[in-house]
Amino acid sequence: MQSTPGQCATHKDAFLTVGESLGPPPTFDLQAAVFLDVDGTLLEIAPRPELVRVPLGLPGLITRLAEERQGALALISGRPLVQLDELFQPWHGAAAGLHGIERRRADGSLNCILDSASEAALGLIRPKLAALAADGSGLVLEDKGGTLALHYRAVPDRETEIHAYAETLRAAAATALRLIGGKMVIEFQPRNVNKGLAIAAFMAEPPFLGRRPVFVGDDTTDEDGFAEIRRRGGMAIRVGKPRKTEANYGLPSVAAVLDWLERTGLP
Repeated sequence: MQSTPGQCATHKDAFLTVGESLGPPPTFDLQAAVFLDVDGTLLEIAPRPELVRVPLGLPGLITRLAEERQGALALISGRPLVQLDELFQPWHGAAAGLHGIERRRADGSLNCILDSASEAALGLIRPKLAALAADGSGLVLEDKGGTLALHYRAVPDRETEIHAYAETLRAAAATALRLIGGKMVIEFQPRNVNKGLAIAAFMAEPPFLGRRPVFVGDDTTDEDGFAEIRRRGGMAIRVGKPRKTEANYGLPSVAAVLDWLERTGLP
């Protein structure tokens, strides 16, 4: 579900039903187009983004799932592509980084969305967030170039303060940016990119074209992707405790996701 321009993403009319709170089917079609979020979905969330650990065998699993589908698998992440490649080497397949600002097609070609208005707005916000994160309290500013994320996992008691300040900064940016609240993090993103648009771009190209899509994600930034998958009659799977969501299935944890992916497609 697309958020209202310039506002934090909300999903007021999206509720899990009894059926949606259940796990997805035990396997999915080899003709499916598979889209996977990374942090909180394939990888356990760490105190700092650089501290995540990649389970042994996960790059190989991703490679197998992609090869079984003639390359129709893409990672859809808020991380930049360079980090995805470092984490999952030697895998080097289709992926969208920075929520879709960077997108590598299945054939290896790159597409980047450049937006001077959002770049200028981020340039004004960047020093203010940097000053806030430099107060020694444990705040972490993750500057991804095309987006800015402020993590407050070490100081959860400051959540209300941080969200209020972030909304003030967002309002000053007018319509150039949107503000997304996630798991102990707020993130400023260009208005013209989100995971749903990234998935739609992949679905317009081979080898994704004509396939039924599956997307697994865990956080607020994945809701645009869930909405796009549902619009296409696909399978949207949210990871974590049941809550308001556009997803139509759920899995309880990263471990459950990895187990499900490991089993799917096997004889």
